[in-house]
Amino acid sequence: MSEDTLFDEVTLDGHTLANRVGLAPMTRTSATDDGRATEEMARYYTKFAEGGFSFLLTEGVHTDEAHSQGYDNQPGLATDEQVTAWRDVTERVHDVGAPIFAQLMHAGPLVQGNRYTDETVGPSAVEPKGEQLELYGGSGEFATPTALSTEGIEAVRESFVAAAENAVEAGFDGVEVHGANGYLLDSFITDYTNRRDDEYGGSVENRVRFPAEVVAAVQDATPEDFVVGIRLSQTKVNDPEHAWGGEEEAAVVFETLVEAGADYLHVTEEDVTAPAVEGGPTLAKLAARHDAPVVANGGLEDPDRARSAVESGADLVTLGTGALANPDWPRRVAAGRDLDDFDFERTLLPTAELNDHEVPESAD
Repeated sequence: MSEDTLFDEVTLDGHTLANRVGLAPMTRTSATDDGRATEEMARYYTKFAEGGFSFLLTEGVHTDEAHSQGYDNQPGLATDEQVTAWRDVTERVHDVGAPIFAQLMHAGPLVQGNRYTDETVGPSAVEPKGEQLELYGGSGEFATPTALSTEGIEAVRESFVAAAENAVEAGFDGVEVHGANGYLLDSFITDYTNRRDDEYGGSVENRVRFPAEVVAAVQDATPEDFVVGIRLSQTKVNDPEHAWGGEEEAAVVFETLVEAGADYLHVTEEDVTAPAVEGGPTLAKLAARHDAPVVANGGLEDPDRARSAVESGADLVTLGTGALANPDWPRRVAAGRDLDDFDFERTLLPTAELNDHEVPESAD
């Protein structure tokens, strides 16, 4: 065992990870117009594996040719062409020796760009709070979604299954079901966006039912050694102040998803080391009470804060802006080297599209 807990080997559903530090999923709107991953994206992801990140999570990948796409130039796993394009990414990352998981995302009510349809969907016809983000190409208020019928819910569930099967075909080592940040599955969990009076609404047990069904269906449809995790948050991209209804509600959410077959719980907050409820434990510590590995994300760019998250119950941590500033963060920290500060304007303005300085030159 390493003297630094961040560099302990960890086993995740049969995968031996060289350390506890992974790449967080980050929307970068750099795929082709028809949702294919590019050669530049392959180089972008590979550099993090070369920099010592022990596992990689992709940006959110849309799951169907209907309502799931949330941003223009968002990659997908819904067509044969998209599967083929991702295969180049997974092969290059595997050549470096790291596993890579596809984050499967349905934008639900928070669509800012969708080439398939102008309609958005959600659990209920509730206009999302806030406004679209110019960073990701949006502007103005969000549209009011159409409430999904039970048949529509079934179709969405099947789209997650089909995308997971495509992820297997594309060479991914697992998938992360996106159940956070206000997107579709999270909007079912959230009390004020879910006003249904059927088996998917009302109590927290009902509100978490659909995300749990998605996890179980994806787990059933994929190989035994294929990782199926889920990402969860209290806060939303459009509502950073939202909180769950206390520790009891969190316990129901986590336990239901673990029982559904989640191989890990990926919890994310702006500062994941802060109490999840006033005067209470962190979200990672709440998740750690249940029988699944916990991945913590949010405000962990400083190594001591990352270590604190592990000490508070997380098995793994993921980095977003810290990784963008330091694609070799694990190697730098292991060697005791200084870290660079994140330059928001240089990296994410005027849009989140990949910049030339982020993409290593081709070896050709």
